[in-house]
Amino acid sequence: MTAAPPSDGPYDTTSLRAAAVSRLLRRRDAGDLTHHNLRMVAEAFSVHWRTVHRWMDNAAAHNGTYTPQGRRHFTLTPAMHDALARWHGNATAAYRELVADGLLGSPPRPSMATFHRAVNRELSPGQRAALSGGETARRRYDVHRLRPPGNRNEVWETDHVEASVFVNVDGKRSKPWITWFIDHSTCVICGLAITPHRPSQEAILAAARDAILCGDHHRPFGGLPKKVRVDRGRDFLSRSVDEAFKKFNTELIVLPPYSPHLKGTVESLNAAVKNMLFKGLPGYSHAPRSRRDRRGRALWNLDELLDYETFVTLVLNWVDWWNNEHTIARLNRRTPAQAWHADLTPIDTLTPDDLHTYTLKHTSTPLKITSKGVRWNGAYYVGDWMHGHGSAGETVRLSHEPHHYHRVELYDADTLRHRGPAFRSDEMSPRESRRLHTARRREADRYAAKASRARENASIRYAATSTAAPPQRLNRLSATQAAAELRELQTRETDLSSETRPDLLHRPKPSSSRWTSPLPAPTNKDAP
Repeated sequence: MTAAPPSDGPYDTTSLRAAAVSRLLRRRDAGDLTHHNLRMVAEAFSVHWRTVHRWMDNAAAHNGTYTPQGRRHFTLTPAMHDALARWHGNATAAYRELVADGLLGSPPRPSMATFHRAVNRELSPGQRAALSGGETARRRYDVHRLRPPGNRNEVWETDHVEASVFVNVDGKRSKPWITWFIDHSTCVICGLAITPHRPSQEAILAAARDAILCGDHHRPFGGLPKKVRVDRGRDFLSRSVDEAFKKFNTELIVLPPYSPHLKGTVESLNAAVKNMLFKGLPGYSHAPRSRRDRRGRALWNLDELLDYETFVTLVLNWVDWWNNEHTIARLNRRTPAQAWHADLTPIDTLTPDDLHTYTLKHTSTPLKITSKGVRWNGAYYVGDWMHGHGSAGETVRLSHEPHHYHRVELYDADTLRHRGPAFRSDEMSPRESRRLHTARRREADRYAAKASRARENASIRYAATSTAAPPQRLNRLSATQAAAELRELQTRETDLSSETRPDLLHRPKPSSSRWTSPLPAPTNKDAP
C-alpha cells in the first residue's frame, strides 16, 4: 500500500511549466533571456536549470508549445473491451479468455496485474459498475448539483415509503406505508397519511389535505404550494390527484423515470426515517441474521410487534421531532421550523369548510332522497339534515373520498350547494366483517392450492447430472397412467355442472302426468 502524498505536493504543474516556458521563449526571441532567468524558473519548480533548458527545447520542437511525453502505459484494445463487456466487467475472466484465444501472445503480454491496472486507469468506476450491474448501478456514481433553495411553499415533493417494520394489524403481520409532502426550501414535513397496506390515490389526497390545512392537529406548516414534484407512480398520475391540485392552480411536475435525484429532499426523508426511527423499533424487517430462521423470515411474534395505533403515534411524534428539534446542515444548522418561520413569504391558507369538496370523487347521476335516505352503491345513506326532506322527491348529487364508502357528501342537484354529510345506515358489525373476511381468505386459499397443484403437475422436472448429457425427465408416466390422467382431465373440462349457474342446468323431465306442459305457440291458422 503506497503512502499518501503530502498536503503541500507534489502536484501536477504541467500547465504552469508550459506558461513559464512560453515566457522564456518570448524573451529569448527578443534577445532578453539571461542565465539568471533560467535559474529563477528552476528554483521555482525545484529542478536544475538544465532541466528548464530541456523544457525549452521540447517546446521548440513542438511549435512553441511545451508538450511533455509522459510515462508510457499499456492501453486496452477493442478486443479487450469486448471481452470485458462479455464478462460483465470481470477483468480476471476476460484476461483468461484473451489468453486462451491467443490474443495476448505466448508467453502472454501484458501480465494480469498490468491488465488490471489498465482497466482501472481507462474505465471510470461508473463505467465498471455499468458493465457489472447495468444502468442502475452506473447511476449511483453520477454527480448532481444542488437545487436553489427558493422560498417556502414554492415547491413540494411527495412520495410513498414502505415502513421497514412489521406491525400487528388486526392480528396479522403487515408493513404500513407512509405518504407525505415535504417543503423543498425548509425541509418541513407539511402533511402525511399512513395506511396499513399499499397506498392508493386515497392516501395521496388525504396527505394533501393534511398538508394544506394549518393549525389544530394539522401542524402550523402548510398552505397551497405553487408546484409539487412527483414520480411516475400510477397513483400520482391518476385523474383525481391531477384535478385535486389543479383546483388551486398547483402545477404537478411529473419527473422522468429513473431520476430520484430530481426529488432528493423527499428521498433523503425516506432514508432518514428508516435509519432514525424504524431501526430502533421492534419488528424491524432488516434485522441481523441472528434474528432470522433458515428461510430468511424475521422471528418476530405477533405479541412482540407494535399495534397499528402505537406505530402511527410513534411516526407522528418523529415528524414533530423532525420539524422542531432536528437540525439540518443545508439549513445552516437550523431546524425546519426555524427555517420556515424565518421565511417571510406569504402563505395562502384554507379552512376545513373550504375543503369540504376537496379530494372527493363526484358521481354524475342525481339521486333521490327517500324515507330510507339516499341509495347508492347498494346501500342507504342518511344524515341528520335529511329530516323533513324524505319522500319529497328532492334530488342530490353524491361525492366521496376514494375507497371511503362509510361517509359521503351530498349536494343539491340543481345548484350544487353543499347539503351535508351522510353515513351508511346498514353498516355491518365487526363480527360480520371478520366472518366475511375469513370466508374470502378461505376461498382464496382453496383456489390458490388448486393453482399450486396444477403448476406442480404441469412443470417438468429433470434429473441432476455431473456429466455432459441430455436432460432426463423424472416425472414420466406409463402409457396406462397417462391415458387415465388424460381421460380424467377431459372429463373435468366437459363436466362443468358444478361450476355453472343453476338456471343453465339440464332440468329433469316431468315424472308425473299431472304436471302441466306449456301450450304450443299459436300459428297463423289458430289466430282469430
